[in-house]
Amino acid sequence: MAVWLRATRPRQWTKNVLVFAAPTAAGSITQPGVVARSAVAFLVFVAASASTYLVNDVVDRDNDRLHPVKKSRPVASGQLSVNLALSTAVALATVALVTAALVSGAALAGVVTAYLVVTMFYSLTLKRVPLVELACVAAGFALRAVAGGAVAHVTISPWFLMVASFGSLLIVAGKRSVEQAVMKDRGELHRSALAAYPAAFLRSVRMLAMSVTVTTYCLWAFERAGRLGLGDRAEDIVWFELSIIPFVLAVLVVELAIEQGRGGEPEELALSDRGLQVLGLAWLGLLMCGIYA
Repeated sequence: MAVWLRATRPRQWTKNVLVFAAPTAAGSITQPGVVARSAVAFLVFVAASASTYLVNDVVDRDNDRLHPVKKSRPVASGQLSVNLALSTAVALATVALVTAALVSGAALAGVVTAYLVVTMFYSLTLKRVPLVELACVAAGFALRAVAGGAVAHVTISPWFLMVASFGSLLIVAGKRSVEQAVMKDRGELHRSALAAYPAAFLRSVRMLAMSVTVTTYCLWAFERAGRLGLGDRAEDIVWFELSIIPFVLAVLVVELAIEQGRGGEPEELALSDRGLQVLGLAWLGLLMCGIYA
């Protein structure tokens, strides 16, 4: 059981917290039933993502054995058989789809289906296509945020969606940059698409992603503040604008970590970097003041 649990990558379950982003930003997380449905959506994506991790580990088991860290994964190391990994993946995907349909009908089930399709095609073939593989991994992050809107039945702002999408692209491009640095000349053997990315290109992708992420977050903050109306207290409106400061600083901390070779595993960075955690709490606090004060 310990080996099976490790194969589902528990530390990466933190990514699924993104399902709470849309209902929280919309101010509906406190409505009756929304927290419960969002929590179920979190568990649904835990099952769905674990399913795709298992499939990916089976497909990549030979390449993972060349990586200094990934070689210890249960499938690559031989601790978990291929048949057991695949049968578990099918069971988890089925549970995720059935639960999504029961909790939120076609809306959440559709998002989960899209996530499974994109990630399965990524694992089987698209990961070998430069740029397309970046978009596929980034889409996995963004679909989690979309799922939060689907389960809470809230309309997602286009600016919010852009922040989620390009913020995800920043994280993925950072992962590839760190993989290049770690694997050096063996990068193509571990991940074929790495050979197509010059280091300067990945840095340019990160700069573009950071620029769009920060710009669209500012637009979302101004739009959200504008919805409060002129009749609301000025101090309520300014919280959204103030939240831009820790948000931008957090983006810069992530970029610095990538340049230092610490951005290969976003969940590890989020769980270990105290500066990033403080900025995240400050950002969340300002956002909550603006939404709920």
